Amino acid sequence: MTIATRLQNVLADRKIAYQTIAHPKTFCSSDTAQAAHIPDDHIAKGVVLKDKLGYLLAVIPASEWLDVHRLQSELDRDLHLAEEAEVERLFADCEPGAVPPVGSAYGLETVLDEALTSLGRVYFEAGDHEQLIEVSEEAFHELMRGIRHGHFSQIH
Repeated sequence: MTIATRLQNVLADRKIAYQTIAHPKTFCSSDTAQAAHIPDDHIAKGVVLKDKLGYLLAVIPASEWLDVHRLQSELDRDLHLAEEAEVERLFADCEPGAVPPVGSAYGLETVLDEALTSLGRVYFEAGDHEQLIEVSEEAFHELMRGIRHGHFSQIH
């Protein structure tokens, strides 16, 4: 599979320089990090939540878990994980479970965990389970421009 169409469009529209890293098929972030030979705290993963206001994409390091209660408190919202079928519908150009953490490509409100803001290189799902996108710190900041930052992940 190639890069998800909507993600590819955002990368092109914003003139984001990136590289792809192919790896054997994996289905969890820690396996992806190991297969691609990169630290799992450098992989940005997206977690889709929802409430009565709509969907929200929380972007956290793959090495951590989302602290939903902390995020609810920070945003003063009653968020809970979206159902798998909803995520598949929102990310229809991606393989199930391969959610790129670029909410703007999918019209989703997005929040970014501070743990990802100081990395020299950031990696994330391209929309399948066999390749990652690698971007510089500056390019990642451009992709995340204008979104809210906070502390809502915890090491597992």
